[in-house]
Amino acid sequence: MTEGKPWKLKRTDRALVMGILNVTPDSFSDGGRFNRVEDAVARCMEMIGEGADIIDIGGESTRPGHSPLSEEEEIDRVVPVVEGIRRRTSHPLSIDTSKAAVAEAAILAGADMVNDVWGFKRDKEMARVCARHRVVCCLMHNREPEGLDVYRNLEPQAYVELVCRELLESLSIAREAGIREEDILLDPGVGFAKTREQNLLVMKHLDRFVAMGHPVLLGTSRKSVIGLTLDLPVDQRLEGTLATTVLGRMSGCTVFRVHDVKENVRALRMTEAVLAAGSGGESGSHGG
Repeated sequence: MTEGKPWKLKRTDRALVMGILNVTPDSFSDGGRFNRVEDAVARCMEMIGEGADIIDIGGESTRPGHSPLSEEEEIDRVVPVVEGIRRRTSHPLSIDTSKAAVAEAAILAGADMVNDVWGFKRDKEMARVCARHRVVCCLMHNREPEGLDVYRNLEPQAYVELVCRELLESLSIAREAGIREEDILLDPGVGFAKTREQNLLVMKHLDRFVAMGHPVLLGTSRKSVIGLTLDLPVDQRLEGTLATTVLGRMSGCTVFRVHDVKENVRALRMTEAVLAAGSGGESGSHGG
């Protein structure tokens, strides 16, 4: 087993903001903007300056209909970016991937966290890689398209409980691999394998996921549920994103994966000030 990474997730009264850094040509929101290493590093430093606690680096789009990459292609995209950022800062870095080989290459290059949109269910080696390197990991709820029929005609509460049970399956995989409880985050998977109504239902019941006992990461930034609800294109979804961020913080979520760092940081700090009112002092301790 390798030595533990220097950064560990800390539970505090202050939510953490995860800035999104897509180094892909086909991401739904900012594909192609940060393909060059120097552009990606510059964007990373900009987000850190705006208050990002973690930078999440993704080399393969997860939007519907995206073109899958081989392990080698994805490694070639993300490792130079991780290395380039590491030459500039020791700030916490996350690798957004579902491939164990990519995760390990990024960890060896300096990443501190693995963000797996398949919750360890697609690549069976992923959990072992995270356990071996003792990194923080985020387990997201997802489901293969051919399995979506199970969701049809479920009552709202039954649907939410099903998502919780499927997240528990990912938790079991993590525990069996030896990943420590304090290194696990959960993500209910807004925007993945869900209709607009199901996404709204998940956000309405975020407290149910918080009650599972692990920090909850909320990733709603610019997603289609906002666009469909407000009838807005992807570049006009900031206000909708901020609304979900505030809702998520009031429901107990503690990590927020966003494109617009500065605005979400401000919305979170204001929300936390209100939540802390009358408790003997404002929330403001720094985690991460």
